[in-house]
Amino acid sequence: MSTWANLGLQDSASPLMEQLIFFHDHALLILVMITVLVGYLMFMLFFNSYINRFLLHGQLIEMIWTILPAIILLFIALPSLRLLYLLDEINEPSVTLKSIGHQWYWSYEYSDFNNVEFDSYMIPTNELENDGFRLLDVDNRIVLPMNSQIRILVTAADVIHSWTIPALGVKVDGTPGRLNQTNFFMNRPGLFSGQCSEICGANHSFMPIVIESVPVNHFIKWISNNVNS
Repeated sequence: MSTWANLGLQDSASPLMEQLIFFHDHALLILVMITVLVGYLMFMLFFNSYINRFLLHGQLIEMIWTILPAIILLFIALPSLRLLYLLDEINEPSVTLKSIGHQWYWSYEYSDFNNVEFDSYMIPTNELENDGFRLLDVDNRIVLPMNSQIRILVTAADVIHSWTIPALGVKVDGTPGRLNQTNFFMNRPGLFSGQCSEICGANHSFMPIVIESVPVNHFIKWISNNVNS
């Protein structure tokens, strides 16, 4: 999760988020190079005294400042398209989780395991434990196995919501009457928090999401206890 004075992105917990961070750094480096070059040219333009009364046109420099931006755009577009297709690729998921957005809570269904389902509400501040996270903790966390391909199906029961986990690089809109899907792969255990990032009403920022990433054997025990209960 993000902390105070955190200027960068959150630490990644999935291979896709690692690729998103690499692309962010790649694009940022190109922006810094362009900013430095243009800043240097403007500085030199303001503070030099060279003039040329007969310079009316320059085909060479116009060709350069037309072709160079096109090449720079290719260096941004090709990695971006590669990443876009990687984010949409779904390869034989081990677990499918369905998430339904309501005002103002999420409900979840594990349809692979005899329809285990529950609602997940934010814990009010006055009911938080000492180790809880204000506005980010929920009464029922999503428990999912690490090192497994997870498919998430997202929809909504009333208005448009958005199921977002920054550490996993996942952001899926939940639209009433439509089923959207994406996938992620958690490569380490931990708690990963997110919120509804769609402007779905007054309390949209109070719809937290908490994923508990656990080893596969712990997940099997958890799912067995919930099926039996």
